[in-house]
Amino acid sequence: MAHEPDGQEREQRPGTRLAWLLRRWWEEAESPPGGTRPTQQALASRLGIDQTTLSRYLNPKHTSTAPPRVVEALHAQLRAPAAELAQAWELCRAALEENSRQGTVGNGPGLTGGTGVADGTGVRGSPGRLRFRWALPTLVAAMVLAFVAGVVVRGQYAPHPRAPEEDAADAVPLSGAPLEWPLLMKREEDQFTRARALQHLLTAHGYEVKADGFFGDDTQDAVMDFQRRNNLPSDGKVGKDTWPALVRTVGPGTDGHAVLALQELLHNTGLGGTEVSGKFTAATTGDLRFFQSRHGLPPTGRADVDTWLALLVFQRPPADTPAYQRSTGPHGVRLPLPRS
Repeated sequence: MAHEPDGQEREQRPGTRLAWLLRRWWEEAESPPGGTRPTQQALASRLGIDQTTLSRYLNPKHTSTAPPRVVEALHAQLRAPAAELAQAWELCRAALEENSRQGTVGNGPGLTGGTGVADGTGVRGSPGRLRFRWALPTLVAAMVLAFVAGVVVRGQYAPHPRAPEEDAADAVPLSGAPLEWPLLMKREEDQFTRARALQHLLTAHGYEVKADGFFGDDTQDAVMDFQRRNNLPSDGKVGKDTWPALVRTVGPGTDGHAVLALQELLHNTGLGGTEVSGKFTAATTGDLRFFQSRHGLPPTGRADVDTWLALLVFQRPPADTPAYQRSTGPHGVRLPLPRS
């Protein structure tokens, strides 16, 4: 069971209280019948952060404060009580405000000057801090207003197009503008996850196409043949007409290359950690629901046309060498081609 703070601990700084709360979420994650608490390593992978950073966020003795995105993601991944999310947000806001007043960010160095020392104990009144005292309220107020506004509008807006390079998975769309299907066509350069998803979808329709992320002759030939068979303009370009015909509704219990395409896209939305196995597991369902809820979609855990569209739009380029360029092939996954 999680350690419950005593009376003295309840009076501690908001960052410490937040760490106690997050740690309790993690320790009690296995409480529901059949529940299994994830390891910190597995949880960190799902959050898109390293294990050391996560351990700091869950350690009340450490000065690091989990940012709002991580707090929200932990609440969703650990299925913590719904009522405690608002409490966590308030503690997070207060901790960030306090860190700003003290001239610190996370566990960074404090301001020093005169006889005062910023040692993380909350001692105030040092000359070094006073130099910043009147400049910080404006910054703090801006941070608080931005955070509160994000809480109010969370989940209220429909997604809108963003550049692929932006960290779209961390942003809530601010307009009701409709999303647009990305346009893929024959190019020599690596087109990353979108091209691999296209190639997996083509394979799901019976075409022998290597999922390497490069839109070459074989991929273009398969696209043109698919377009002819589906009475679409046979131009070899994959856009607003071809994508909806290619994608398939997939959900729990399904498997195959369409699921591989979904998992590739889901893994590359910014949160990371989705296993690319070709099997639509409970973990895939949970990751997909989280993505849907963050982008104004019904959190059904099933990928329909609207979900595929959002996944294709909110993609990020890989941070390192894509897995498909390693010797084992795409994520080491080798599924048999479907029979025609």
